[in-house]
Order: sequence, then C-alpha cells, then structure tokens
Amino acid sequence: MDKQSPILITGALGFIGKNLTAHLTNQGYTNLLLFDIAYSENPEQELATFAKEAKFVFHLAGINRPQSNEAFYSGNRDSTTELLELLSKFGNKAPVLLSSSTQATLDNDYGKSKAQAEQAVYSHSSTNGSPVYVFRLPGVFGKWCRPNYNSVVATFCHNIASGLPIEVRDPAYSLPLVYIDDVVRCFTDAMEGKVAQDRSTQPVCLVNPVYQTTLGKLAELISSFRQSRTTLAVPNMADEFEKKLYSTYLSYIPSTHFSYNLKMNCDNRGSFTEFLRTPDRGQVSINISKPGVVKGNHWHHTKNEKFLVVKGEAIIRFRQIGTSMVTEYRVSDKILQVVDIPTGYTHNIENVGKEDLITVMWANEPFDPENPDTFFEMV
Repeated sequence: MDKQSPILITGALGFIGKNLTAHLTNQGYTNLLLFDIAYSENPEQELATFAKEAKFVFHLAGINRPQSNEAFYSGNRDSTTELLELLSKFGNKAPVLLSSSTQATLDNDYGKSKAQAEQAVYSHSSTNGSPVYVFRLPGVFGKWCRPNYNSVVATFCHNIASGLPIEVRDPAYSLPLVYIDDVVRCFTDAMEGKVAQDRSTQPVCLVNPVYQTTLGKLAELISSFRQSRTTLAVPNMADEFEKKLYSTYLSYIPSTHFSYNLKMNCDNRGSFTEFLRTPDRGQVSINISKPGVVKGNHWHHTKNEKFLVVKGEAIIRFRQIGTSMVTEYRVSDKILQVVDIPTGYTHNIENVGKEDLITVMWANEPFDPENPDTFFEMV
C-alpha cells in the first residue's frame, strides 16, 4: 500500500482505532481518513466522502454496551451494511478489514449482530469483487483501553494502579487474550496481503499470538506489578505475556504517581540503595560514598558483581585471598568503565575525588541475609 494512499479507519477514536492510527502515522502513512460517528459533525456526508476516496478500509466501529438489544444490530450490522453500500455505490473495490469478535459464534445479541456484520462483508466481497479480511478477536488488552467497560484487563489495571478494589468472581475462569500491538501488526500485514486465515468454515483471519490465562492469574500478576515498587522485583520479561501485561499496567498508573521513593540506607560514609532485584538476573543498587571514604573490604565465594562509577573518581582495589599482591583500577565519570568483581578476591572502593562518588553496582543474586556470602578481610 502506497504511503500516500487514502486509508479509511472507522471507529478511529476507539481503543483499537487510536493504536492503529498511531502506528500507521509512525510508519509514514500520510492520508488517513479518520471517521468516528461520535465526533463527526456530519457523519453521513463525511462517511460518504471517505468511502468514495478510500483505497483500503479498516472497519473498526461497532457497539458492545448499548442501552437496548436492538442497538447491537444498528451499531454492528447496520453500520457495516451502510458502509458497504457506500463502497458499492461509488464502485470502490477497496479491500475491507472487519474487526469482529469471537462471540460471533455465540447465541446472544452481540454475537449475532457481529455474525451478521461478517456475512454482510462476505456478501460484499462476492458481489463487489473486493478482498475482505474478517478478524474475530478475543479479549484485546493494551494501552488506551477503556476501564470498567468491556475489558477485564483494563479494569484490573486501572483499579489496582489506583488502589481500588477488584472483583474476581471465578479465579479459574479461562480467557484468551491478544495484545494490541499484535492486533495492529496483523491488521497492517493484511493491508499488505499477508494474513493467516482459518478456512475451516469461512476465511476468518487470525491474530497471533493468543495468550491463555485465568482471572485469578491475571489479578495475581497485575497485583504483583503494583507491589514491585516495594519488593523491587522486575517482572519476568522472558515471558511475552507478562512483559506485555506489565507494559499495559504502566499505562494506567495515574500521572501523579509515576515516581516512587526507594529506601536509602544512610550513614556517615554515604548511602546504599537497592534499585531492582530479580530471582535470575540479580540485583542493581546505587552506592554513594563521601570523599575519602573506603567501602568494601570483603570477598565472596560465589556472589559476583559489576561496578560502574557514574559520578566522581575512585580507586577499586583487589587482592586474591591467600596472596599479597594488590591490583588497582582508577575509574571516573570521564570514561564509563565497568569493573568486574570476581569471586575469591577481597576488594574495596575508595572515593579519591572531591565530591560524592556515585557507583552503580550489579550483583548476580539478590542479597540473602540467611546466606550473605560476604566475608570481611582487608585488601
């Protein structure tokens, strides 16, 4: 698709629409026809103009929380039919992508209205010759989703981030979820003709990956994200679902609560403050030493560390246990240099500058007071 081609997005100000619009804009598409009935002064005329011009159509508009069951059909089936009739009227054979729902297979008004919208799209393809892509989406999660509306992820993230209670009626209830960036990726792939389809019945397009979780696990994970400001634990970034869920959670933190304090362990030498800790990637701390102060003079059996001076000047000294030779490294903020702290070497760090020394320290394991693996011995 040419970057200057007009692309119609209905429901452009909704959750998926906002993310898709932002992505296409970032990719350099310059002619986005953004339609949202709630914010259009003349929706019928605007939609007709867009339907005449569009070279590709993302039909994301729909309704899922109406005041009456009849509104399901007007908001999902009828709005789709109206758009397709306009395309046919203008002889526009632009491809049409429909955002549908896995509930289209269920016998409820929402599901039936979505299924009827799907059938309208398939019929349009047959009569108008337009390529069509019908995506049946499970629950979608990610930034900008409206809480306390139709997404349990958005509701849990919003409430937990704001210190509000959540309700978990059935912790074992299983639910499939897809991440908004994956949805947008699959949508834009379809625009380029690259799409995975399930042809067991009709050519339903697939978003991948789909994550399977439970309400209980969802609540537990999101609660742990809030607690991580106290525990300093980092979510498991090797788990794609947990990584994406954490990114989603952060987007719901109130803007007045982005920052949080750390516990500084202070004395007349300076301070030592733990920043992050993980069970498998160790812990990161910030060490501040006043001029002339020497810290350390200990060694480890298995624990190992990395020191990085980011402000000031220091000498880091090493002596292998049982030997007399001392090795020195002079480091400063003029050249950022990582110094490994091997096992079996007693070591210290001295502030030899005229200002506070700030050192970022990484240890391969979180400190365990029951097994500190730290033994005093002067260098």
